[in-house]
Amino acid sequence: MRATWTVFRRELAAYFATPLAYIFIVIFLALAGALTFFVGGFFERGQADLQPFFTFHPWLYLFLIPAISMRLWAEERKTGTIELFLTLPISMASAVLGKYLAAWIFTGIALALTFPLWITVSLLGSPDHGIILAGYIGSWLMAGSYLAIGAAISALTKNQVIAFVVTCAVCFLFTVAGSPIVLNVLTGWAPQLLLETIASFSFISHFQAISRGVIDLRDIIFFGSLIAFSLFANAAAVELKKAN
Repeated sequence: MRATWTVFRRELAAYFATPLAYIFIVIFLALAGALTFFVGGFFERGQADLQPFFTFHPWLYLFLIPAISMRLWAEERKTGTIELFLTLPISMASAVLGKYLAAWIFTGIALALTFPLWITVSLLGSPDHGIILAGYIGSWLMAGSYLAIGAAISALTKNQVIAFVVTCAVCFLFTVAGSPIVLNVLTGWAPQLLLETIASFSFISHFQAISRGVIDLRDIIFFGSLIAFSLFANAAAVELKKAN
């Protein structure tokens, strides 16, 4: 854990040592606010909740999270610092977990900075704070899933642009897995079990359940399992590239 903590502090400090962190936070807050008030009709709905805010999170993360994850390993490989990094007295698990946790906490900081919306809805009405808290938890878990997928893909290439594009594509498939865009293509020839299995991988369906205040253990297990599997794939990819 000491090695993981060391990597975590190094990586988190690196975010704020460059304009990347501030640019990401400003863009995330600006887009989240614009979508909530202008597209989601926050005031027009006349309801004291943050559903218009949480509704757009999957689509915000779809393009913003890959911008963070693309540099996790691709940049190390491109600059050649990955060899030096992996010669440090730390295990592969500590390296992968430390980098990932730094990115996830950074994303959590950006998400936490949207707290004025929570204050605003509290002043305008009497919201269910438990549901809002569940929405934030679900959003952070979903962001962690996007990050884990992006980290695994970043470990496979030296090119950050390729890592960004591929991560967006893979995450898009997970996002719309339960929508008619995917299911209509398979309906009629694919067995029902396959359709249900594909639909169960939808980020939106799992996140929407949590954002409504229904914290189902199955949704937590889904995000947790996806993160764990992606980090395992991340470690395996780094080991493979290291061997080559």
